[in-house]
Amino acid sequence: MRHVVVFTGAGVSAESGIPTFRDALAGLWERFDAEELATPEAFRRNPALVWGWYEWRRMQVMRAQPNAAHRAIAQLEERVGRFTLITQNVDDLHDRAGSRSVLRLHGSLFAPRCFDCDEPAALAPEIPGEPASGRALAPPRCARCGGLVRPGVVWFGESLPEAAIARAFEAAQSCDVLLSVGTSSLVHPAAQVPFVAKRAGARVIQVNPNPTALDEIADLNLRSPAATALPTLVESLSRD
Repeated sequence: MRHVVVFTGAGVSAESGIPTFRDALAGLWERFDAEELATPEAFRRNPALVWGWYEWRRMQVMRAQPNAAHRAIAQLEERVGRFTLITQNVDDLHDRAGSRSVLRLHGSLFAPRCFDCDEPAALAPEIPGEPASGRALAPPRCARCGGLVRPGVVWFGESLPEAAIARAFEAAQSCDVLLSVGTSSLVHPAAQVPFVAKRAGARVIQVNPNPTALDEIADLNLRSPAATALPTLVESLSRD
């Protein structure tokens, strides 16, 4: 194989104990709608509420560990000639598992930036304690312009990073095999990536315990959790 693309979604990190986006509301956050907290308008209305929720999510990630699926993907990168990892996840578990270059379509909890001038901002390395209780937390100020710092994720109503989605589609068009792992294939335009690969002649393998929109075009559907299926699948692909 000349080029392998791995395309991951929330199902990969769920096996490390990271709730999916719409399952992530618990405790005092249960009274909120996740989609209502994930918009620029929500941040303008109540920046402390939105920042507190995202810091609570970041704290969950910091306490989690990569699972066997993350590690298998990192191993595959070492074994094939050309490799592209595309993720819809906003955590850092791929990085901590050893993946060297992660193409992020929906941003990262660990890359905040200024809401006003887009300047990157630093995060405190410590795990914050306050957001765990579901309380609002005032966001920091931008060192450049003094504006409020926002989470570095793509919100509803915002476009995906142009460079990232362009690179994802280019990789899909040039790969021999695409693994779609733990994604519902419902969130567009990211969900188009496997379909682009299929139209370009790639073999598409899906790993997901649930039916998805990708079922009809996948060459192989593995109805299994990612951490169960990927170690064996990676060994098989490494021998091809």
